[in-house]
Amino acid sequence: MSLFNSAFDPAHEAALVTGAGNGIGRAIAIALVGEGVRTVFADLHEDRIAAAIQTAPRPELAVPWVGDLASREACDALLAHAQSTVGRVTHFVHSASPPRREADHAMAVDDDIWRRMHAVNLDAGFHLARELARKLIAAKAPGSFLLLTSLHAGTPRNLPHYSTAKAGMAMLVKELAKSWGRYGIRVNALVPGAVAAGGFVADPALAKHIPLGRLGNAEDLAPMALAVLSNKLSGYVTGTSIVVDGGLSLTNWFVAPELD
Repeated sequence: MSLFNSAFDPAHEAALVTGAGNGIGRAIAIALVGEGVRTVFADLHEDRIAAAIQTAPRPELAVPWVGDLASREACDALLAHAQSTVGRVTHFVHSASPPRREADHAMAVDDDIWRRMHAVNLDAGFHLARELARKLIAAKAPGSFLLLTSLHAGTPRNLPHYSTAKAGMAMLVKELAKSWGRYGIRVNALVPGAVAAGGFVADPALAKHIPLGRLGNAEDLAPMALAVLSNKLSGYVTGTSIVVDGGLSLTNWFVAPELD
């Protein structure tokens, strides 16, 4: 059998995806159940979760959970729910993030928005990953975690609460990968470019700066996410950030010449 036809081991693997109600998280969660992996779809909005599961190729493998990950109590409730429904989680994807508003620049963002952005992205990401890792380490079982960061982890975005949260996540990936590698737990980051998903509305004019000539969509991220999550396909990959941006990060002020 082809390696690509058996990238996961559904009999022994289960997944938890946050932000699974829309955008990239949704695309990854749907792709996981398509591979036969029992997956917890966690999101803030019940209607989004229901719609995502309804469109999944194998909805019977999808487990819904609704809650606000800005709260530590909600994070613990999610962990308990995952344990009781799918058992030991081996694959964790952290895609949940509060919406970004262009109005929340450095001189306008208020304390609540600042705290919430960090709480959902960084604090929840760390707490969930650590508690899931405890279970894997105790069971001497391998795991694969994937955190969704951003190109703006290293480039200003005029949204300091967002860019600093994503920068923290990028370093968290490295810290956890170094700490847990000896236990067979891999931790990586997926770095989207201009992806029209999850509430982000990109200016179509941005496409002219993207070498592949178009904005991205959530489904562009899912195949790479599965490849990185798979212990069979990427078993020697950890602590890295994989950029999926159509080449946007290659952009500078010089336009490529027209070639005849």
